[in-house]
This record gives sequence, C-alpha cells and structure tokens, in this order.
Amino acid sequence: MLRLTWVQPEDLLGHELRQAALDGREPSRIAERWRAAGGEEAPLRAGASTQPASRYLRTLAEDLLDELADLPSRLKDDEPTDLERIKSLCPHWPTPAVTAVTAAATSATPPASAPAPAPAPARYEAAWLGRAVGCLLGKPVEKLPLEAIRELAGATGNWPLNSYFTARGVPADLLAAHPWNRRSATTSLAENIDGMPEDDDLNYPLLDLLLLQRHGRAFTTTDVARLWLDELPAGRTFTAERVAYRNLLTGVEPPHTARHRNPFREWIGALIRADVHGWTNPGDPAAAAEQAHRDATLTHTANGVYAAMFTAAVIARAATATGPDAVHACLRTGLTVVPPNSRLARAVHQAVELARTHADFDRVVDALHAAHAPTHHWVHAVPNTALIAAALTHADGDFTGSICRAVSGGWDTDSVGATAGSIAALLAGSPAALPDRWTAPLKNRLATSVAGFDGTGFDALAHLTHELTPSEATRP
Repeated sequence: MLRLTWVQPEDLLGHELRQAALDGREPSRIAERWRAAGGEEAPLRAGASTQPASRYLRTLAEDLLDELADLPSRLKDDEPTDLERIKSLCPHWPTPAVTAVTAAATSATPPASAPAPAPAPARYEAAWLGRAVGCLLGKPVEKLPLEAIRELAGATGNWPLNSYFTARGVPADLLAAHPWNRRSATTSLAENIDGMPEDDDLNYPLLDLLLLQRHGRAFTTTDVARLWLDELPAGRTFTAERVAYRNLLTGVEPPHTARHRNPFREWIGALIRADVHGWTNPGDPAAAAEQAHRDATLTHTANGVYAAMFTAAVIARAATATGPDAVHACLRTGLTVVPPNSRLARAVHQAVELARTHADFDRVVDALHAAHAPTHHWVHAVPNTALIAAALTHADGDFTGSICRAVSGGWDTDSVGATAGSIAALLAGSPAALPDRWTAPLKNRLATSVAGFDGTGFDALAHLTHELTPSEATRP
C-alpha cells in the first residue's frame, strides 16, 4: 500500500491543529469534533500514518482544514507575510546597497562607503563545501530523538560530537533501538561516504542557481513555481514544498499555494532555500532578504518566511565579514529583517543568550528543547533557526564547532548542519581553511536529481555562483 507522505488529509489535519495553536488561532472546538469522529493525532516523526482513514474521516479532515484556515489569529499584526508590512515592523531594516546602475538611473550619489567586492570563487567553494559537510554529518541521525543521538555518538567515543557518525563499535541493541535514518545509512556514515549523496538541502541551492540564470535577480514567485514544475521531481519534495507542488498541479496559484491546506508553512523548507540569495548579494542583506522572501512565499508564511529572510541576510553579511566578532555581527544583521515581536525573533534572541550564558552546549540544547519540543514539530522553523543561531554563537563561528553543535542539538539535523556549515565556512574564507577530514570524503562530487548537475564538483558550483553575483562593474 502506497502511503504518500505529507499529503494525506487525515494527517494534515493533525498538523494544522498544532500549527493553529502556535500561530494565535483557537482550534479547540475543531479539535474536539475531530477526536469525537475518531480522528487521530498526526504522526510525531513519520510523514504519514500507517493506515488510511475512512472516506468519511478523510472528507471531514478536508472540511476542517478549510474551517481552520478561516479562524482569526491574534498574532496577525505582529507576524505578517507581506514584505512591505514586514519592513514596516523592522526599525533597523538594513540600508540597501546602491549599485552604480541604480545610482545612474536615479541620479543618486553612491554612498561614501561602498559595498565590499564580491567574494572570490574560493570563498564560495568553502560555502558549498561547508553546506555539504554539515548536511552529511546530520543525515544518519535525522528524525532520531536527542537522547538517541547522544547515545549513538557516545558509544564510539564521539561525544561531544567531533567527526562523522559511524556504526563501528556501536552495540547491536543500541542500533536496534535507534536505527540510523533509512535513506542515509548506506551513504552517510564515516565508513561508507563516497562523495556527497543527494539531499534536498543541496538540491534547492542548485535550483536557485537555475532560477537566477533563467530569470535574473528580479525573478518572481511565479518564476520559482514554473522552475519547480520544469526541473524538480515531485518525489524530491517534502512537507510544505510537497503541499505547494500539489497545489500548483490542482490550479492553485502563488502565493495561495503556501496557505491552501498547508500546515507545514512555518517549517524549515524555505530556510534551506536561502543560501544562494545570500551568496549572490554579498554585503547587501536587504536585497538578500527580499530575494529570499520572493522564493519563500511560494510555500511558506510568517515565521517560515522570516527564517529564510534571516538566513539570507546572515549569509549576505558573512560573505564580506571579517574579524573576531564576525559571526555575532552576522546574526545581529539577520535579526534586522525579522519582525521583532515575532516568535522567531524571540526564539533566536533566547538561543543567543543561552549560548552566551552556558559553557556546556548540552545545557543550551536542553534548554532549547524544554522551551520548544513540547509544542513544535522537529521540522518547524522556529526551534531549528534558534538552534542554528545558538550553535554559531557558542562556537564563535568556528567551522567544526558550529556544525557539530548544530547537529548535536537534534531536530532537523541535516538541515541545521547544512546552514551552520554554510555560514561558518563562508566566514572561514576558503576550502583550505576547512579540515580535510571533513571535506576529503566528498571527493569534490555531488549527487543530485536536478538535471545537469549530477556529479558536479564544488569548485565548479563556486565559479557558477560567482558568475551570478553582481560584478565590480555594477557595484559602486
């Protein structure tokens, strides 16, 4: 029996009830109707329940999803999705860089302090490698609970986490109780890594390269949708992206694709699509955040969108940042594009403060889980973004420290590892600054189902990214 994940109405309803409680709606009466009819909670970790619901329950779930969508939210004024409303709530929104082209068109005088030059290809190669390494580190333990991650690493003397996971030396009973992620066990443990295996955390940056190649920096959300329909296999999408893809196929147009029966619209999917928007706007976090917003609103709303904007702005700043305080300045920049009264802003502030307070990162993680795990799914953007910020802060942006702390915090381990790795490696500045024990197993080879990129080297991706970044001729 095929139980396609992330689309079954009876499962979507359970997730939507949880989402409603988070975003300021009152779902209790609808929840009571669902339970009284025999409806169950959404699966805690799997993408679909094991058995289909009756035709009656499935129809009821679809009706209740629509009723939930119509409930008013008490948070709507503090957490808009429209870009202009977001900007109106951000008192320290970054000043956009003025390019030579823009200045000539508007007769504006370029600022006295011009943006830094675009990074060299080597810096982009480091960022691509860092994203891949962090993702690969987290792949075997994705979906596992925090205690399982600690026990599996500790069983091989790898705690605090400091290298790729291995099954060598792990007791059989521990592996039976906490098996590695099924899709990753054969490609992502230290003993079997042979190049970078396919992952959506790398597929989406590749798609964004295609997006900029075909449509330029003024792309629209509809352009993103068309690109996906042309180039992204539906089976390579998950959570909010899969629902939005389904919505497109049924004739729903952006940005309503992000809302229609999509309970995953504040999960992490838009965040993992943000890197290229930051990389190609070095020193211009405002432009990076706006590009990320146009991409994110195909699939996400509110805090799901803010997570992408935050990440893009952090990366744009990191692309030109230097000095011992660089990572902390980058995180502060990221918060300037997030509404200050939003749940995401509060979570990131709390995470950074925890990381500054506790020398033991396990205590930071325990506090984050106590704050978020009871109410948030393990893929939700709010706790995962907070974990990324905490890891980077606690490690002072050090590459190994950042990826290991991020993955050791659990939740969406491959995604948080990928984003922390991208940022820390960008700050490191070159592939030579990344330890060989992390990068050598990748063999400068990436597997993907995105057409034209399978087997591509990270050096080639770096040059392509550099070509899509504004040149000196178009900068002040």
